Amino acid sequence: MSDLIDCDALVVGSGAGGSVAALELARAGRSVTVLEEGPRVSTAELAATAPADSMRRLYRNAGATAIFGTPTIAYGEASCVGGTTVVNGGLLWEPSAALLDRWAAATGYGGYRQAALAPHFAEVARRLGMIVQQHGDGNADSRLLAGAAEQLGWRWQHPQRVVSGCRHRNQCATGCPSGAKQSMALSYLPRAEAAGAVIEAGVRVRRIVHTGGRVVAVEATAADGRAVRYRPRTVFLAAGPIGTPVLLRRSGIHRRTAGRQLALHLNLRTVARFRQPVKAHHGTMFTAQVQEFSDLGLLMMPSNLTRGGLGAALAGRAPKTVNSLLEQWDHLGMYTTQVRMQGSAALLGAVGGAPLLRHGLTRADHHALRLAFRRTARLLFAAGAIELLPPSSSAPALRSAAEVDRFCAEVKPGDWELVSVHGMASCRMALPERGGVCDDRGRPHGLANLHLCDASVLPGASGISPQGTIMSFAHEIVGRHLESM
Repeated sequence: MSDLIDCDALVVGSGAGGSVAALELARAGRSVTVLEEGPRVSTAELAATAPADSMRRLYRNAGATAIFGTPTIAYGEASCVGGTTVVNGGLLWEPSAALLDRWAAATGYGGYRQAALAPHFAEVARRLGMIVQQHGDGNADSRLLAGAAEQLGWRWQHPQRVVSGCRHRNQCATGCPSGAKQSMALSYLPRAEAAGAVIEAGVRVRRIVHTGGRVVAVEATAADGRAVRYRPRTVFLAAGPIGTPVLLRRSGIHRRTAGRQLALHLNLRTVARFRQPVKAHHGTMFTAQVQEFSDLGLLMMPSNLTRGGLGAALAGRAPKTVNSLLEQWDHLGMYTTQVRMQGSAALLGAVGGAPLLRHGLTRADHHALRLAFRRTARLLFAAGAIELLPPSSSAPALRSAAEVDRFCAEVKPGDWELVSVHGMASCRMALPERGGVCDDRGRPHGLANLHLCDASVLPGASGISPQGTIMSFAHEIVGRHLESM
């Protein structure tokens, strides 16, 4: 027997998209309940917890969801109140007019161009206190990258971040221990609660019940194991680029199309050794991003250098190599090259309740990865690196451009060690005849009172850190709903 709860607006998921829905609906006077599968973790708890333990608690599958294929890709997303905004770098980039125009042409929906979304992005930036992150103390790895870019004549930029009083703890990816990063857990959600929203953590939604083109109930399991049946007037689904299509398909909604095309950004991690001390672990996440090749979907930047992160990047290498590098800790930098994947991944089903995902890395993707690594190596050698460990454990350390060329000529698709933390477009907004799952109000085609408002609705890979794009789309989706009331 299930507990029965009648409610007005039910929001499933509390990340970038769900938090927008929660706040805007509550501000409009709607009675809002937010369901989040993961735990609610305070800043004090993050400060008192070792990063490795925070990763196990905050990330789904401890940060190692597998996307099978050649090679297997490690996908990371959070499962906690505030979603992935709790464990990301707090980056906030605005989608370009050119990108939004391309999406409008491809989807058949013209209402999400810059004229509509720019005011939303500006409001998000204002609410979250977006700043341009200067170098400050430390961040020698970023300074070296910026100097090398200038030497090569390549365009770079300080990142736009949503932080207030960053203390440079270098723990962005496992939850900010100082409360400086303005995640949804510290910004939109508390404001939503102040406006009357209720957040229920540890609640797993099992199924959306629908009939006659309308949602009539949402079945869930509460934190204490009770079966709960919600009867909402409207549902806003923001369970993430994987969780949203999983729930739709489990509920018999667009089983053939939901989750069939998951767009990804792929990350190459390169470890660089410098002759001089760099002390890359001193400073915030990064303070320089090279955007010279952003039109090709390539971005280059430092990443958090921690012993745990270095260990993960070197997991496939011999213990002797790892120990040698750890002895030279102060001389190391770790760099991420983000590559927009041209192929896609697909949700094939579920095994034991866990999603089964498979990607289709194309020849064009393999070419893009080789191109990305070549340019990263050129940049790092210009920055003064004397040795590079490429993102392939079968490859030796590289000490010259010639060795880089040899590696790129010989590397096979299955040799790459790839990570992704950005998934999008698994239930993309587009006309049905153009492969869309939902309409321009975020509603899955054929359903009237269910709205998707997370990364899953984006028409494709953004090529930039997607939080700003997700939140801008969510504001527009919720605004259209409220205007129709």
